[in-house]
Amino acid sequence: MPWRVGNAGATRVGSCWLVGAAILWGAKAMISVSPAVGAQPRRESLPNIVYIMADELAYYELSHMGNAKLHTPNIDRFAAQGMRFTQALAAAPVCAPLRCALMTGKHLGHASVRANDGGTPLRAEEPTIASMLHSLGYATGGFGKWGAGGRGSTGVPEKHGFDVFFGYYDQVHAHSYYPPYLVRNSVEVPLAGNRGGRKGQTYSHYRIMDEALAFLRQHRDQPFFCYLPITPPHGMYDIPADDPAWELYRHDPWMQDEEVPAEAKNYAAMVSMVDRNVQEVLDVLRELGLEENTIVFFTGDNGGQDRFRSEAYPRGFFGPNVDPRSGRAFRGQKGTLYEGGLRIPFLVRWPGKIAAGRVSDLLCYQCDIFPTLAELVGGETPADVDGISILPELLGPAQVGREQPQHPHLYWEYRDATAVRIGNWKGICSGPGRPWELYDLAQDIEEVHDVASQHPELVRKMERIAVQEHLPARPGTYHNRQWQEKDRRAKWGETAVDR
Repeated sequence: MPWRVGNAGATRVGSCWLVGAAILWGAKAMISVSPAVGAQPRRESLPNIVYIMADELAYYELSHMGNAKLHTPNIDRFAAQGMRFTQALAAAPVCAPLRCALMTGKHLGHASVRANDGGTPLRAEEPTIASMLHSLGYATGGFGKWGAGGRGSTGVPEKHGFDVFFGYYDQVHAHSYYPPYLVRNSVEVPLAGNRGGRKGQTYSHYRIMDEALAFLRQHRDQPFFCYLPITPPHGMYDIPADDPAWELYRHDPWMQDEEVPAEAKNYAAMVSMVDRNVQEVLDVLRELGLEENTIVFFTGDNGGQDRFRSEAYPRGFFGPNVDPRSGRAFRGQKGTLYEGGLRIPFLVRWPGKIAAGRVSDLLCYQCDIFPTLAELVGGETPADVDGISILPELLGPAQVGREQPQHPHLYWEYRDATAVRIGNWKGICSGPGRPWELYDLAQDIEEVHDVASQHPELVRKMERIAVQEHLPARPGTYHNRQWQEKDRRAKWGETAVDR
């Protein structure tokens, strides 16, 4: 039986979200957890950090969660060797806002990026995880989809602490795996044989992973932060026919079934490609002698989308939000503030530091990553951050020297909807003038029994919290929109005329 920490039935309102990544201690680290406040940690004791976040990979789209159609043997082993969180939540139900919340530690009532248009930027000089780490001497690299400010804006990653960012700055650009170019520090990097759209000679994700692994090797002898917000399995469901992931499905009858959409088959192979990528990162760490000094996080970004729906599969062919063991389903999906839009996979692995097989019910979300990493490395957490450190939950109170704190509440907003979480109680208001719904998630994880009328005082408390936590958005600005617009057109590129 796994060692279960936390208490699913208690009012655990700590916010976390160290999802999908890896905090790698430097080769000489002996892990004293956190220097005293204000103390400068010794360079040789700083941990390295790798953070892997798979775009839209859902809570139940991993085989260790019971999914019988998708094969993720490496991620399954990762989970068995480390710690799995059952109540890790996205800070937003869509890509761009959650990436802002992750980087800045601010929830959606305070974040600068709240729209999911792919181009709304961070403000100039806004602190991020990368800028905090860079100030301590870290090499900082990002590889994948940025989504917190297009080229020509105040939100480009190289202006927010990254030495290098390679991949896509704009989300629309990121839909194609065969764009004519990717971007490195706002400069276009041509991809041979690509015209945009769904075919080409250079598969963009391979280039992104190659750059990320090279970054790890290049900085093996200094502290580094490697952020991997990879695009698969999101976007247009394209993957080379000779990718090794296909071999995992060679004997699966459903893969041979002509009634199953080709897009669904591609999606499965992309999930298993991500699984292989996770192992590739671990293999490089082992090759460099860093594995024993490495804490690794792996996660999705937001809740799952009910893709490939049919009469037989009303919640999607792969059941991203349906527990395959019990049949219970999270309500909603990506884009909503119900559990289907927020619940994400969250795994942490650190040989020798985190006991294998641990399961945590701590309630947490992405805003907590910034303060957690800051405590780990002795960095500074800005005063306006909404997250809290979950380091005691990860390493244990005895190791950290204090108990795990809890948030009094968690807060979300997206478009006209608002949500508040207080322990196991979750309130949702779908828009101005609409009544609040209230659910007891300890008894009703599917959010089907609205008990707002039975708890009017709690509803009024949530209403007050919603007013208190919302400030008008202050996004960054553009000095040149042409580059971002060009990147958006690059999704289809020259193939646009063929559509």
